[in-house]
Amino acid sequence: MGALRVTILGSGTCVPSLERSASAVLVEADDTVILLDAGVGTMRRLLEAGITIDRITHLFFSHLHPDHTGEFVPLLFALKYPELTRRSGKLTIAGGKGFKAFHDGLGQVYGDWIDLGEDMVEILEITDSEPAVHSFGSFDITTLPMNHIASSLGYRITVPEGIAIVFTGDTDYCENAVELARDADLLICESSLPDEMKAPGHLTPSLAGKIATEAGVEHLVLTHFYPHCDRVDIEGQCRRTYDGDLALARDLMSIELS
Repeated sequence: MGALRVTILGSGTCVPSLERSASAVLVEADDTVILLDAGVGTMRRLLEAGITIDRITHLFFSHLHPDHTGEFVPLLFALKYPELTRRSGKLTIAGGKGFKAFHDGLGQVYGDWIDLGEDMVEILEITDSEPAVHSFGSFDITTLPMNHIASSLGYRITVPEGIAIVFTGDTDYCENAVELARDADLLICESSLPDEMKAPGHLTPSLAGKIATEAGVEHLVLTHFYPHCDRVDIEGQCRRTYDGDLALARDLMSIELS
């Protein structure tokens, strides 16, 4: 596996925006195409990034809120289009506690419209409360529950070259986030609101920076911005607790790791 390309597809939230789609991150490495979350706007952003949805090999959901899953049904529906069914292997789709019931419930509503069949899709539910490593051949995923809702998971993607990318999804400050991000090459961390607007279950720039500093990550990307974040000095707030490489996510921003 060669260099990894990470692209922020959606740096926003549930709030409609012409500049920020809802949560989604793309990770590409050779023929492996991983999608982390699929909020509204994901498929359009994928096309803008040069990726058709039939190329997605793995889809991992951080949790089941609509701004992280809103394009799940449209994606499944679109994959039934004849020209998008020529896959070389199964699409693996995974989520945390309750994900299978969530998927089954969508099936009861939409039926055959989103049923791709067991030959095309593998559904996994990850319920480990301790660090758990799941091997997918060309990469490993380590998961830990995050401090948001019951289905919340953080993901650590590690490739054989030892490169590690961590995606927190939504979370408040917690030791699990620090543990999962330990010595990561890249931490993609939610930073929903400015420090002065701290909300339960979410991080602020300085708290995200605290996690990155305690974990010793090499590069931090803040994402999942509500509109208030565009009106304050988010970078300055993060610098209160973190002095490493820092970027503020924007849609279609890419990072190369090797």
